[in-house]
Amino acid sequence: MALVHANDANFEPLTSSGISLVDFWAPWCGPCRMFGPIFESASEKLTDVNFIKFEIDESNRRTPAKFGIRSIPSVLAFRNGELIEARTGLMDEETLMDWIREIKGS
Repeated sequence: MALVHANDANFEPLTSSGISLVDFWAPWCGPCRMFGPIFESASEKLTDVNFIKFEIDESNRRTPAKFGIRSIPSVLAFRNGELIEARTGLMDEETLMDWIREIKGS
C-alpha cells in the first residue's frame, strides 16, 4: 500500500482494517525528517501493511492527545483499529522491519 497522510478527520477509517503503522511527526523535528525516508522505504517494500503519516500541527490535536503523543517521532501500530504497540524515537530500517515482522507474527 502506498504511504497515505492522515488527520483528525480521516484517522479512524485509515487504521480500521488490517495492520497499520502511523508515524506521528512534524516538519520542524530533525529526527522525524531522518525517519521519514526510512518509513517511506518500508511502505514500498511491504504492501500488506498500511503506512500512515500524521503531521502534528495546530489543526490536528485530537488524535495525538487521544494516544498520549508527547515525543516525536512516535510510531503506533494498530490491528483492525486497535492499538497494539507504540515506539518513540528514531529507528533505522532494519529495526523498523524487525518490529513489523514481530507485529505480523503475533
